[in-house]
Amino acid sequence: MKIEHYVVGVVGTNCYFAVNEETKECLIIDPGDNADALAKKIREGGYKPAAILLTHGHFDHIMGVDGLVFEFHLPVYVHEDDMEMLRRPELNGGAMIGVRVSTKADHVMHDNDELSLAGMQIRVVHTPGHTPGGVCFYFPEKEVVFSGDTLFCESVGRTDLPGGSMGTLIRSIRERLMKLSDLTVVYPGHGEPTKIGYEKQNNPFL
Repeated sequence: MKIEHYVVGVVGTNCYFAVNEETKECLIIDPGDNADALAKKIREGGYKPAAILLTHGHFDHIMGVDGLVFEFHLPVYVHEDDMEMLRRPELNGGAMIGVRVSTKADHVMHDNDELSLAGMQIRVVHTPGHTPGGVCFYFPEKEVVFSGDTLFCESVGRTDLPGGSMGTLIRSIRERLMKLSDLTVVYPGHGEPTKIGYEKQNNPFL
């Protein structure tokens, strides 16, 4: 698996392409904005996009969804508890910056779902706290997890938006993510990658 990383949107959201190097199929994780630029990267790479995976429903992770769906007719996956957030700007934060962001998902995910997409195996790890339906996407064969706004390098996601809870978030990280191998590489929704082992030793919130 090859991972490509693009910073998009007004708050510097990380969008990732998880690429199956054998088939050129790819998964798009959190297309937060700049759909045209992301579509151009897909074409330049000769990739065959298979799906959009959303770690949660905040505006800065979903603003590029509709453009990519229009361009490539992609299915969109989100956890059941963030379905309503996708649709309502007052819940997804778009209203805070004067933008009416509204989209929808085709597939509802649940905790511990095992997805087989683009020739890759993905486990859905429900990690509420930043949002009720926040999830991380764990690729067990590669020891890689895309953590969205749950876990950052030496930090954690904010919990002062609708549906947020610091206690719930810390419990999610400790009980779900910290059980992964120390060597697991973490690709967060903002900032630089890290590893589970490093966060155990250096994250002041844990």
